[in-house]
Amino acid sequence: MSAPLKLLYFAWLREKAGIGEEAVPTPDGVATVGELMDWLVGRGDGYAEAFSDRKVVRVAVNQEYVSLDHPVAAGDEVAFFPPVTGG
Repeated sequence: MSAPLKLLYFAWLREKAGIGEEAVPTPDGVATVGELMDWLVGRGDGYAEAFSDRKVVRVAVNQEYVSLDHPVAAGDEVAFFPPVTGG
């Protein structure tokens, strides 16, 4: 059995998804960040709302910023967060 994906949600994404962190088995047919987001949307209204506008969602895989076509694999840590503003 492969290691689960560790998913982290920050700021308003955490509020909408209703969870801050979870571990999920790597879903069948999910090979990229974008496909993972599609899969999450199918899990319920909170996730659908959190990922309704992907242009404002930033993603890091294993603590590196990535694009939606970046691959995901068992054991990866995937973090979702809003754009970070400087000050």
